[in-house]
Amino acid sequence: MKKFIYLALISVFLISCGNEDAPVESVNVAPTTPTLVSPVNNKLCTNNAVSFQWNAAVDSNNDPVIYQIQVSKDKDFSHIIMTAESSATYQNFTLEKATAYYWRVKSTDNEDLSSTYSTIFSFYTSGDGVINYLPFSPELVLPELNSVLSTTTAKLQWTAKDVDTKDKLVFDVYFGTTNPPTEKVVVNQEAPTLDVNVVASKEYYWKVVVKDDKGGETVGQTWRFRTN
Repeated sequence: MKKFIYLALISVFLISCGNEDAPVESVNVAPTTPTLVSPVNNKLCTNNAVSFQWNAAVDSNNDPVIYQIQVSKDKDFSHIIMTAESSATYQNFTLEKATAYYWRVKSTDNEDLSSTYSTIFSFYTSGDGVINYLPFSPELVLPELNSVLSTTTAKLQWTAKDVDTKDKLVFDVYFGTTNPPTEKVVVNQEAPTLDVNVVASKEYYWKVVVKDDKGGETVGQTWRFRTN
């Protein structure tokens, strides 16, 4: 009987030890994506010494955060002309005059876990004696980049901006199955949308050239989608 009691006590002791709370290992989480503040989107900067500002990211682990800013002359950031990293939520760059720029920021913690890049803002630096500024590069609306469509008619849609707000904008659209597209399917169209006929199991490429009424034009990047 005593032997049975001893075994029972040992079992209770082992069970109670097994129920102790194990230490919870902290999981590192990437900091949030910064939100851009200045220069605001589609702004004309009167000075080419530009001060960039953004809101601080939040890190749920309270890790130190480093910000990386990129400034480019094209919207897909294949021509980055300025970049910097620091813990500050601002950065100053001196840029060329009379030039369109695009900028974005991401945050990274001290364990090299990064947020996604912020939304992209665009701006123009003013120039000496410049009368007309080129339109900004067009922005994709539909179809989503690299999407797959089940249709015989695809709607192409985009947006375009110009710091010369009184300029009238028109569009040339290139569309086809070659990359880059070479067939111009519309010329000087005013509406930022176009319906095109497509066939199944094809990959399509398209781009938009934005033109203002003062002779300025900006060629957009090539977008793609495919059909089922």
